[in-house]
Amino acid sequence: MSTAPDYDIIIAGGGLVGASLACALSTSGKSILVVESKSLDSGTQPSYDERTVALTYSSRNIYADMDIWHRIEAEGVQPILDIHVSSLGHFGQAHLSCAQAGTPALGYVAPVRAIGAVLWEKIRQSPNITLECPSTVTDATSCNTCCQVMVATGSVVRTCSTRLLVVADGGRSTLAGILGFRCNRQPYAQSAILSMVQSDRPHNGRAYERFTPQGPLALLPHHAGSALPGQGFGGQHYAVVWSTADAGVARRLELDDQAFVRELQETFGYRAGAFSLPTPRKAYPLSRMQVRNPVRKRAVLIGNAAHCVHPVAGQGFNLGLRDIAWLAELLREPHRETGDTAMLEAYKRNRSADTRRVARFTHSLVGCFANRSRIVTLGRNLGLFMTEHLPPVKRALLRNTMGLHELPARTGVAQDPAGSRPHP
Repeated sequence: MSTAPDYDIIIAGGGLVGASLACALSTSGKSILVVESKSLDSGTQPSYDERTVALTYSSRNIYADMDIWHRIEAEGVQPILDIHVSSLGHFGQAHLSCAQAGTPALGYVAPVRAIGAVLWEKIRQSPNITLECPSTVTDATSCNTCCQVMVATGSVVRTCSTRLLVVADGGRSTLAGILGFRCNRQPYAQSAILSMVQSDRPHNGRAYERFTPQGPLALLPHHAGSALPGQGFGGQHYAVVWSTADAGVARRLELDDQAFVRELQETFGYRAGAFSLPTPRKAYPLSRMQVRNPVRKRAVLIGNAAHCVHPVAGQGFNLGLRDIAWLAELLREPHRETGDTAMLEAYKRNRSADTRRVARFTHSLVGCFANRSRIVTLGRNLGLFMTEHLPPVKRALLRNTMGLHELPARTGVAQDPAGSRPHP
C-alpha cells in the first residue's frame, strides 16, 4: 500500500447520487472509478425507473455548476411555480410562490430516467472517469494513506486502491456495514404509493402537499411535453406521492383504477380538478435513517447511504445533492489532500447542521400532522395560518425547503434570495 493508488477516488454506486458526484468532478483532473451493479436501461435498476423527482432551486444550481442543467432541462422538466399546503378537514392552509422567493421557480419536477441518461452521457464523455457496470464493490479496507477495494465483475474479482472511497449505494448499503459505519434506523410504518394521474384542468405549475392522518399526500405537476404510456401529451398530469400506513398499502395497491381515483379524490378533493387514468402503482417503504458519523479513514458516505428522510416536502435527494456540492468543493481545492482526515472532517463539519435540520424538519412535520390531539391540531392550523399571513415566517419556510443558503459560495447563483446566507 506504499505505492501510488490506482485511483484518486472510487465511487461505489452509479445511481443519481454517485453519478452526480462523478459529473461534479469531471473537470477536477482526478482519476475516478464509478462502480455500478445495474445498467442504465436495466429493468431492475432502482435509481433510473419511471419515477419523478422534485428538485429544489438549489439543486438546479448544483447541476448548472456541473454544466448539465441545460441538458436535463431539454429532457423535459416542469417548473414548480407555487405550492399549496393544506390539512385534510381543517382550516389551515398556506400558499408559497416563486415570486415570494425571488426565483424563477421554487423547484422542478424531472423524470429520474432522463436525469440518469444525462449523467451517464457526461461520465462516458469524461476522460478522467472510468465506469464499470455491471460491477460491485464487495469489500474494502483502509489505512492512513489509501483504501483497498475489491471489485467484482461477474466471477472476476480484482483489487484496486484509492485515496478516497465514496459510498453512494443507497439506503440499504451493505458496504457501509462492511466498513464499520453505524446507523440509526427508525421505520415510519408507512409506504409511499407512487402513480401518475390526469386532471381535467391544467396544473399551471402548481404543486400540492396535503396532510392527512395517515400521512402526507403530494401532487407534483408533470411536464406538458412528457409522454405517458398510452396517454399522449398534456399539461394536466400530476405525479402522486401518497404516504400510506403499512396496514393499508396492499389494499390500496389492489384497487382497480376507478376505485383508486375515487379514493384519491375523496382524500384530496377537487382543488386540482377531477382525476382519471392512473398509471400502475408502486409502493416504497419509508424510514428515517442517520449514520452517526459519515466519515471514516479514507471513506465517506453520501446521499441515502448516509441519511434517509421522509419524502414530505421533497427533501431527500436534494439533501444528497448538497452532500455532493460540498464534497466536490473540498476535493477541488488544490491545497487539500484527497481523502485525508482533515478534508473529511471539513466535509463533516459543513454537512452536519444541514443534515440534522432537514431530518428534524421532515420528521416533525410527519409527527405534527399525524397527531390528533386537539391542542396539536389547533397549533398546526395556526402555524399554517401564520405561514400564510406573516411574510417572515413564509421566508423562513422557503429558506428551509429551497436549501440555497446551504450551498458552497461558488455553486452557480447560490445566493439566498429569501434572506441572508450564513457563513459556512
